[in-house]
Amino acid sequence: MDLAEMNEYEAFVAGRREAILERLAQAATASGRTRDDVTVLAVSKTVSANEVLCAWHAGYRAFGENRPQELRRKADAIDSTPEMAGARLDMIGNLQTNKINQVLGCAELIHSVSSLHLAEAISKRALAKGLVAKVLLEVNVSGEESKSGFSPALVTEQLDEMLALPGLALEGLMTMAPANDPSEARRTFSGLRELREDLRGRSGRSLDVLSMGMSDDFGIAVEEGSTLIRLGRVVFDPSHPLGE
Repeated sequence: MDLAEMNEYEAFVAGRREAILERLAQAATASGRTRDDVTVLAVSKTVSANEVLCAWHAGYRAFGENRPQELRRKADAIDSTPEMAGARLDMIGNLQTNKINQVLGCAELIHSVSSLHLAEAISKRALAKGLVAKVLLEVNVSGEESKSGFSPALVTEQLDEMLALPGLALEGLMTMAPANDPSEARRTFSGLRELREDLRGRSGRSLDVLSMGMSDDFGIAVEEGSTLIRLGRVVFDPSHPLGE
């Protein structure tokens, strides 16, 4: 991408960001909040470091990756770009136990803790590194077989065990909704919010973060209480329309 192309692309990303924030503000108002109550994570898993830099210039400060190797590559690119000091990187994809060390100390937040076994493995490796890993529990609220994560019943059953793990800071919950079905998306997001309220009551923990909402359904997610939305195509792809 030459300088002219970068300038043109950056102008697109900045203009799209304003449209996203306007939609976000409308949805936040509907849930009694403001747009500043919701973190926008620009999911950079399919784009280059130059495109991430354009997004930084456009105003994004938090980015998400779904593969540990790419997380490290983006972290190296950010470290070599002084103007991006302070950029946040999250791990949002499935995490295998043999990749945990690549993520610890690099990701601000791991969104995808999908089992007690994985939570225990992260705890063990974080302790060995003298770190505390901030994590979310991935919950399969919709019950789709294609999606990973705890069932609501299992996360309720195993919550105390995970809260007791050293080296692990449980920040909240994450889910993904069925695609192309706004009514099911709303049920999924409201289900995660209600589950969070139940777990708060049982544990006394705040579980402040609700990571829910992607390019096509983030408005619905924010209306239902999301505090963190994960936006990829709608941020970076000019051919992708602004979703609900």
